[in-house]
Amino acid sequence: MNKALFLDRDGVINLEKSYVHKIEDFEFIDGIFELTKYFQDKCYLIIVITNQAGIGRGYYTEEDFHKLNDWMIDQFKQRGILITEVYYCPFHPTHGIGKYKKDSFDRKPNPGMILKAARKYNINLSESILIGDKESDIEAGKSAGVGMNILFLERNNNKLADVIAMEDK
Repeated sequence: MNKALFLDRDGVINLEKSYVHKIEDFEFIDGIFELTKYFQDKCYLIIVITNQAGIGRGYYTEEDFHKLNDWMIDQFKQRGILITEVYYCPFHPTHGIGKYKKDSFDRKPNPGMILKAARKYNINLSESILIGDKESDIEAGKSAGVGMNILFLERNNNKLADVIAMEDK
């Protein structure tokens, strides 16, 4: 079985700003490339799980999301890091518009995206790690059975390198 490093996007990979959907607004968090390279070298799959309610709210389109996502994946690839897959949930149960207004098992704090990845990539969740910046991320990881769930709060001057130090212990 495989093990995975599950990462939320906004607040873990890039600085949390209001509904980031343009390349020019995307700012990588210091240490994200080193962190993902470290875990990739330890044979973890790198999987992004991200709520994208901005799509559901009509702030940007799925096409906008995919354009930014493709660019982000390429930035990792240029540094020798493979993002195995990006799972996203565009739905919102109360603020969604049209087909996007619905509750979804994929929307964190539900574990849907993690469980889909686990099935597709034969992931041992108890040997995997999740890093998120909101309690809903941690709840999703715990619900799915992820072995280590880390709440990362960049605004408190935490460093992603601290995660590597934790894993090495």
